Amino acid sequence: MPEPTKKEENEVLAPAPAPPPEEPNKEKEAGTAPAKEPNKEKEAGPAPAKEPSKEKEAGPAPAKEPSKEKEAGPAPAKEPNKEKEAGTSPGKDEEDASPPGALPPGLGSRALERKDSEWSIGEPPAGEEQDKQNANSQLSTLFVEKPQGGAVKVGENITFIAKVKAEDLLRKPTVKWFKGKWMDLASKAGKHLQLKETFERHSRVYTFEMQIIKAKENYAGNYRCEVTYKDKFDSCSFDLEVHESTGTTPNIDIRSAFKRSGEGQDDAGELDFSGLLKRREVKPQEEQPEVDVWELLKNAKPSEYEKIAFQYGITDLRGMLRRLKRMRRVEKKSAAFARILDPAYQVDKGGRVRFVVELADPKLEVKWYKNGQEIRPSTKYIFEHKGCERIMFINNCVLTDDSEYYVTAGDEKCSTELFVREPPVMVTKQLEDTKAYCGERVELECEVSEDDANVKWFKNGEEIVPGPKSRYHIRVEGKKHILVIDGATKADTAEYSVMTTGGQSSAKLSVDLKPLKILTPLTDQTVNLGKEICLKCEVSENITGKWTKNGLPVQETDHLKIVHKGRIHKLVIANALVEDEGDYVFTPDAYSVTLPAKVHVIDPPKINLDGLGADNTVTVIAGNKLRLEIPISGEPPPKAIWSRADKAIMEGSGRIRAENYPDSTTLVIDIAEKDDSGVYHINLKNEAGEAHASINIKVVDIPDPPVAPNVTDVGDDWCIMTWEPPLYDGGSPILGYFIERKKKQSSRWMRLNFDLCKETTFEPKKMIEGVAYEVRIFAVNAVGISKPSMPSKPFVPLAVTSPPTLLTVDSVTDTTVTMKWRPPDQIGAAGLDGYVLEYCFEGTDDWIVANTELIEKTKFTITGLPTDSRIFVRVKAVNAAGASEPKYYSQPILVKEIIEPPKIRIPRHLKQTYIRRVGEAINLVIPFQGKPRPELIWTKDGAPIDKNQINIRNSETDTIIFIRKAERSHSGKYDLQVKVEKFVETASIDIRVIDRPGPPQLVKIDDVWGENVALSWTPPRDNGNTAITGYTIQKADKKSMEWFTVIEHYHRTNATITELVIGNEYYFRVFAENMCGLSEDATMTKESAVIAKDGKIYKNPVYEDFDFSEAPMFTQPLVNTYAVAGYNATLNCSVRGNPKPKITWMKNKVAIIDDPRYRMFSNQGVCTLEIRKPSPYDGGTYCCKAVNDLGTVEIECKLEVKGGLSFCRLLLQGVPPNIIDSYLRDLHSSSPEEY
Repeated sequence: MPEPTKKEENEVLAPAPAPPPEEPNKEKEAGTAPAKEPNKEKEAGPAPAKEPSKEKEAGPAPAKEPSKEKEAGPAPAKEPNKEKEAGTSPGKDEEDASPPGALPPGLGSRALERKDSEWSIGEPPAGEEQDKQNANSQLSTLFVEKPQGGAVKVGENITFIAKVKAEDLLRKPTVKWFKGKWMDLASKAGKHLQLKETFERHSRVYTFEMQIIKAKENYAGNYRCEVTYKDKFDSCSFDLEVHESTGTTPNIDIRSAFKRSGEGQDDAGELDFSGLLKRREVKPQEEQPEVDVWELLKNAKPSEYEKIAFQYGITDLRGMLRRLKRMRRVEKKSAAFARILDPAYQVDKGGRVRFVVELADPKLEVKWYKNGQEIRPSTKYIFEHKGCERIMFINNCVLTDDSEYYVTAGDEKCSTELFVREPPVMVTKQLEDTKAYCGERVELECEVSEDDANVKWFKNGEEIVPGPKSRYHIRVEGKKHILVIDGATKADTAEYSVMTTGGQSSAKLSVDLKPLKILTPLTDQTVNLGKEICLKCEVSENITGKWTKNGLPVQETDHLKIVHKGRIHKLVIANALVEDEGDYVFTPDAYSVTLPAKVHVIDPPKINLDGLGADNTVTVIAGNKLRLEIPISGEPPPKAIWSRADKAIMEGSGRIRAENYPDSTTLVIDIAEKDDSGVYHINLKNEAGEAHASINIKVVDIPDPPVAPNVTDVGDDWCIMTWEPPLYDGGSPILGYFIERKKKQSSRWMRLNFDLCKETTFEPKKMIEGVAYEVRIFAVNAVGISKPSMPSKPFVPLAVTSPPTLLTVDSVTDTTVTMKWRPPDQIGAAGLDGYVLEYCFEGTDDWIVANTELIEKTKFTITGLPTDSRIFVRVKAVNAAGASEPKYYSQPILVKEIIEPPKIRIPRHLKQTYIRRVGEAINLVIPFQGKPRPELIWTKDGAPIDKNQINIRNSETDTIIFIRKAERSHSGKYDLQVKVEKFVETASIDIRVIDRPGPPQLVKIDDVWGENVALSWTPPRDNGNTAITGYTIQKADKKSMEWFTVIEHYHRTNATITELVIGNEYYFRVFAENMCGLSEDATMTKESAVIAKDGKIYKNPVYEDFDFSEAPMFTQPLVNTYAVAGYNATLNCSVRGNPKPKITWMKNKVAIIDDPRYRMFSNQGVCTLEIRKPSPYDGGTYCCKAVNDLGTVEIECKLEVKGGLSFCRLLLQGVPPNIIDSYLRDLHSSSPEEY
C-alpha cells in the first residue's frame, strides 16, 4: 500500500451517524453477505431507476464515492476466509486494539469515519482534491465559468454549466465529466443524464452543460469537470446534495448493499457499505419477519436460487453464490493454525495494536505481510513468540497502517484488516467580530486542536477558495489558522466561519468608508484644436472613480487616457478635437461628491484639399455633372465664397452654382462644357481667421477615331499592321489602342487585345490560312474609348511550305548531277507551285539557280558542270506566299562519274522455286544496282530467251520478266547477268509452271471376298509438273452406273473397298490429284467385281507391319525476311517426322524460352514464330530445330528489322524492300544526322 501524503494524514473528517441498531438480523446479514463489487462505484452515478419492488425491499442505498474513498485512505482488501468470519461475534480486546464486533454498527461506523466523511453543509471535499484543483488552476486556466455545487430534492432536475474561452484555441477543447475521481459520465448518458455543448460565435465561448433529470439520493456526491486542449489542462470539482422530501429515518436493509456490477469478475458481489453511510428519509415500511437469506441459500437446491433471489430482492445473486462457495471452502479446518487472526482490528491514531495467531505446530516458520510486502522487525513492528502463539505489535499507528495484513505458516495463510481511526479536530480559539476601513488589510484568526489540520473557511456559507489572483489568503502557523483579506472593500462585509471535522466558529466583518476631502478641484479650460487637454483633481483617499462627459460615461481610448495614481485622478486628451468640448465630471466611487469642469475648443477655418492631388486639378468628362465637395473646418463654422476670374459664383439654381454646409462647401456644374475649364477660387472666413485655396477644373472628352490601319506583312496565321494616332486626343493623353478583326464575309468583330496596346503597330495571330480578313482600331484615353476606325483593306494570310525532304543524289556523270527529293511535309492553303534548285561551287557563296522556270517534278539534272568540281546543292518549294526555307544536301558533291559494282537483290519470294499454274501471268521485278548503267543478259537453261514468248523490260534500277499466259514449257532455270565494265553479278530464278495431272495408267481388281474388293493401280504418266498429292476412288453399280466417291485424298496406289452390297456388281475408277486439283479423266476397271451371295472361305492374307517411323525433315525451309519496326513479323516453315518432332526456336544460337515478345505456333506440321512489334535489336539469325528419336534437323534464316517512318512510307507505296534498304543505307552514310 503506498504511503499517504502529509495532507492525507492530517485530513480530518466528520463522522456520520451510524445506522440504527434496531435490526439485529440485518446486522447479521451484513456480516455474512458478500462485499459489493468495486465496479459498482461507477454505476453509482446517474443511472436508470431500479424496479419499484426492489427499491421498496432493498431501500435507497447511496453509491460509494471513489474520490472520498481515496481521500480517506486506501480501502483494505478482504480475504475469503475473513468474509465468513465477519459475521461472528467480536473477539477479546488486546491492549490498545480490538476487532470489530457486528459489522453493520461497528464497521459501518468506522467506514463512515474512514471512507465516507462528509461536511455537514455540502462543501466540496478538502485535502488532496482541493489541492489538485488549485494546482490545475495555476498551471492552465481554461475555464471562464466553472460549475458550482448545488442541492436538489429527489425527483427534481439540476444543471451544471462550464464555459471555456476559445480565443486562443484552434479547435474545440475536450471536456469530460466525472463522478468521484474515475467514473466517466459520458458512458452513463441517457434517461437521467444529458450532456450538451454549444458555441457562441460572437463571444467565442464554448458552453458545456451536464443536466441530471429526476435526481435520486444515490446521485449525491462529488463531481469533477476536466477540460484539455493540447498541453493545457484545467479541472474543477463540485458537490451535489440530494435531499428527501420527508423527514423519517429509513430502516436500512443490508441486502440493499448487494448491487450488481461487473458479472463474472473475481470481486463481483463485494459488500458496499456506502449504502449505510448517510441517513436517508424514506416512507416507513411495513415490518416483516426477518429471514436469513444465507441459511435459505445454504439449504436450498440450486434450481431454487433464482426464485429466492427474486422473492427477497437480491440483485447480485451471482456474487452471493460465489461468496457462499468461499464460505463453504473456509469451513475446512486449518492444518497449520490452531487459531487464526480476527476478521478485523480497530485502533486510534497514535495507538498500538496486537495481532495474535496460534500454530498447530510450533516448528512452522511464520511470516507477516502488509499488502503483499513482508514485514521486517523494527521499532514499529515487534514480533514475540509465546509457545504456539505468534504475536506482532504495531506501535504508533498512523493512517498509512490502515491496510490488509496476513500471516503465512507453511503453505497456509490467514488475513485480517486494520482500521486506524483519526480523532476529530476541535476549534480551541473562536473567531472574533472585526471592523475595518476600505483598503485595509484584515486578518481573521482561530486556533484548532492539532497542528496542520484541515480547515475550511466560508463567507456567508460559501466556501472560500484561495488562488494566485484572489484577495483571500490562508496562513497556517501550527495550530493557528489565519484568513487574510488584502485591500478590504465594502463587498467583504459578511459573516465568516471556519469549520473542522470536530467543530466550527463564526464571526462578522464590517468594512466602512473613510471620510473624503477634496484637496484639488477640477478647473474650466479653453484650448485650441489639436492641443492637449488635462483635467486634474486630488482627493484625500486612494480610491477609484468615474469620469462622465455631458452626463455619459467616458471610456478610455487611444485618444483619451484616464490616469489614477494614488490620490490624484487625471483625464488627458493629447490632441483636442471639437468633439471633446463639453461638461466633464469626476465622481469618486462609493461617495456622493462630484467634481465638475467645462472644456471649450476653438479652431480657425481650414480647407482640406488632400483628395485633389498635388496640383489641385479636377477632371470632368464633357456632358457629365460635376459636384465638387470640399471639406472645411473651423469653429464657429466659416462662410465660404466661390469665384472665377474675379466673378463670384452665387448660390442658387444656375448651371454653375455653390452650395454651403457647416463642414463642407460644394461647387456644382450641371452639364460640363469645354469652356468650363479654368481656375476656381475658395475664400473662407470666420471670427478666428481666413483661408484661401484655388482649384483647376479640366473638362475632357473621348478621342477621335484613328485613320484606317495598313497591313504591311502577312504570314500563314499572322499579319503586321500599323496606324497613325487620332488627330484630337479629347484633352487627355492617349493611353493605348484596342484592335478588332473580322472575316471579310462576316459582320462579327472580335477583340484581339484585352490589355491596351501602347504602340502603333500590332501583330494579330491565330488566323485561318486562306481566309480574307479586315482589321480596325479604337483609341483609348482616360475618358473612354473612341469610335472605331475605318476597316483596313482585306488581306489573306498565306504561308510558305515547309522545306522539301530527303534531298539525295540520284546520279553523277562527268558534267551532270541528278538530284531528287520528296515534297514538303506541310504545304498549306497556298498550295505548291513548284521547286527551285540552286547550287554553288565549293569555296564560294554565290548560289546559281539551276532551273530557270519552276519545276513540278521532284527530280532535276544540273548540266554543264566542270569535271572534278565540287558543288553544294539546295532546293526550295515555292507557292503564292513565297519560297520556303531551303533544304541543303549535307556535303559537297564531286562531279565525276563513279563506278559502282553491280549487285542483284533477289526478292525473298524468288529465292525459292517460283510456282505458277498454267494460264496465270508471271510478272517478276528484280532490283539491281550499278553505275554507270549496267548491261543485263537473261538466259533460260543456258540458252538465250525467246523474246517472242517472254517479255524482258529493263530500267536503270530493275529488270522485269513478264509472261502474259504461262505454259508448262516456260518452266526452267532463268539466269540474270548484270555487268558494269569488268564487274559481273549473276543470279538464278527457278520457275515452275504446273497443271492438273493425267489419270492413273491402269486400275485392276486384285481380289474379291465377302463384301470387300481389293484394288491396285499405277501412277499417271503425267504428274502435271508437280508431285501427286493423292487419289480419289469412286464406285458404280452396274445397274445404274451412278458414281459415288468412296475414298478421297488417298496417298497409296492400292486400296480395299469395304461394305459393298451382297449380290451387286460394281465398277471402280480412280482420279489422280496434285496441288492443282483432280485429273480431268479417271481410269476405270475393265472388269467388274461381283459380290456373291454364297460366300466362300476367305483366308486373310498375312501382312507385315509397315514402319511409319521417319526422321524429322523440313519440307518448306525458312527464308530471309525483312521486317518493319513496330509491325508484327512472322517466320514460317513446315516439318514432318514420326514420332512427332519437338520444335525449338533459337535466335543467334540461343533458345527462345518464355519471352513475351515471341509467340510460337505449330499446326499440321507448319511451324510459325511471331515476333511482336520488333525493333532493330530483334534482327539476327533465327533457327528452327526439330528433334525426335530418329534424329535432329535445323534450318536458319536471317531477319532484318528496318525502322523509321521513311521505310514504312516507302513500303506502303509499293517500293521493293531491297531497294528501300539500299536507299536508306546510302542516305545514312551521306547524312546520318537526318536519318
